Amino acid sequence: MRIITGSAKGARLKTPKGQDTRPTADRIKESLFNILGQMVQGRAVLDIFAGTGNLGLEALSRGAARAVLVDKATAPLMRENAAHTRLADRTEIMGGDAGSVLARLEARGQRFSLIFCDPPYHRGLWEKVLKYLDESQVLSPEGILVVEHGADENDLPELQRLRRVLNKNYGHTTQLSFFQWGEYLDACEEAEK
Repeated sequence: MRIITGSAKGARLKTPKGQDTRPTADRIKESLFNILGQMVQGRAVLDIFAGTGNLGLEALSRGAARAVLVDKATAPLMRENAAHTRLADRTEIMGGDAGSVLARLEARGQRFSLIFCDPPYHRGLWEKVLKYLDESQVLSPEGILVVEHGADENDLPELQRLRRVLNKNYGHTTQLSFFQWGEYLDACEEAEK
């Protein structure tokens, strides 16, 4: 696993040993960042279930302003990867489960304009995070939420404010869903009239 492009291009990331992990494949990561394009520039990034820090560090390498990487089990590994890619000065590492970390970030008034959520598949975790983000202010008004989930995980929780704006399938195992605030999308649509 490596950083694909940007200031840390080619840097190899350490991966957890002996854990049942499923890092985002390079081809999916490349597709994801091709879709986002220049939208990564200057963004505050939150990477939930970050594992190695792969997505958050890639975003920093491509010009994101700062990133918070969250994972219950791999905080020391993410610190090593942030240092190795020379992106540690713009990275905050947080250990703990996603729900409690999201609550802490919200209590601190932190907002993110790009959020990645890549939990283990088939455990109901992405649905819980999606529901939490739908009801909170952690995602900024113009923000983008990208969820990586299993190809057969198609039941979205009931959402009040977030809308899925794009869904891409990658083989028989993975899909990416992109979400934005309905109010923001409505305002953009109205401005175009």
